[in-house]
Amino acid sequence: MDGGYRGEDFAHWIIDVFRWIVEVVLRPLEKKGFTLLPKSWVVQRTFGWLNWCRRLSKDYESLAETSETLIYIAMIYMMVRRLGSFVTHFDF
Repeated sequence: MDGGYRGEDFAHWIIDVFRWIVEVVLRPLEKKGFTLLPKSWVVQRTFGWLNWCRRLSKDYESLAETSETLIYIAMIYMMVRRLGSFVTHFDF
């Protein structure tokens, strides 16, 4: 996570609600301007991949559960493709 989520209250809330441990990645203080942070590209790349799915590129759904289900379907599809499956096209 980036520096916007570095507060103690946020970290305790994540632990209490989700039982996750959050690692906050901060930009070094001596650096100015753009600095490549470790692992931030993983999240940005994943959101980019999800935007390739038509129903996820805009917020069409009225229920959050529907959007969550479509994200699961899209991620399963992407993982199957990466495993070299025979799936060639998917547009939901």
